[in-house]
Amino acid sequence: MNTRPFLLHALSPLHAGTGHTPDIIDLPTARMKATGIPFLPGSSIKGVLRDARRAIDREKTEAVFGPSDDPAAHAGALVVGDARLLALPVRSFRGTFAWVTSPLLLTLTKRDIQEPNLAIPAINGRGARLALNSACLHQGKLYLEDLDLTAADAPEASAWAQRLAPLVSPGEDIFTKRFVIVDDDTMTFLWETATQVDARVRLDGQTRTVASGALWLEESLPPETLLIGILAADRSRRRDVVMPPDDVLKFALSDEEIHQFGGKATTGRGRCRIVPIHPVGGEHANP
Repeated sequence: MNTRPFLLHALSPLHAGTGHTPDIIDLPTARMKATGIPFLPGSSIKGVLRDARRAIDREKTEAVFGPSDDPAAHAGALVVGDARLLALPVRSFRGTFAWVTSPLLLTLTKRDIQEPNLAIPAINGRGARLALNSACLHQGKLYLEDLDLTAADAPEASAWAQRLAPLVSPGEDIFTKRFVIVDDDTMTFLWETATQVDARVRLDGQTRTVASGALWLEESLPPETLLIGILAADRSRRRDVVMPPDDVLKFALSDEEIHQFGGKATTGRGRCRIVPIHPVGGEHANP
C-alpha cells in the first residue's frame, strides 16, 4: 500500500462539528478523544474528493472511492485518514499573527511525512523557538494573545519553516518569519482557547427577530489553520478498471485544489486548500 501525506490549509473558518453538546459551546469543533487535538474526519475529506472526481471519470471514481450503487461489489482502493492539527494561527504582538505548533505536533507530522532529517527543538518549561529573522520576536519574548513566552531563534525551527513554506505560502513567503514552536503545554492551552467562537441566531420569519431558543455558540478552526493527513492506496479491485496504487493516488489528488470541507458551507465556512506533500527531491517534489 502506497501513502501520500497532504496539507489542509483553511482559507475561511473550518467547522468540523460533533453535534450539540450540553457544554458552554453548543456546537464545538471535533477533537481527538485521547489527545484533544482538533481534526477534520477523513470521511468528510473523502466525500469531497469523491464528488470532485465523479464529474471527471465515473468509472475510476467508483474504483478509487468504492461503488455507490452496490457497496458489496468491491472495496475502494483509497484510504483517507483524518487531518490532524499541524499549526494554529494565533494573534501576536509582533508580526500580526503566528503559525504556532509544538514538539508533539511536529513529532506526529514527522512520522507522517517520513522525513527523519527534520529535527525538533527541545523546549524546557514554557518557551518558544522561532525561525531566523522572525517577525514575531521582540526583545527575547514572544507575545501570543495574553501569553508572554521566553523565545529565541533555532536552526531546527528554520528547517521546518523552509520545508513547510512552499506548501503554505507558495510564491511570496509570509510563513517562515511567522512560524513558531511553543512547548506542548502552551500548545494544549492554545488549541483549547484560541479557536474561533461565533454567536449564531435564527430569525423568526414573521417578526424578523430572534426565534425563541434559537441562539447558539459555534466553534470553528480559524482561517490559516494548518492540518495534515494521509492518503493510502492499494490497487483497484474493480473488474473493468486497472489502476496500480500510484495511479490511485494521482487520481485522488495530484495537485493543489480548493474545496469546501466541514459544515456551514452556506455561511462561508470550510473553504480550504488541499495540497499533496511530495518527498523532498522526488519527481513531484513541492517547489
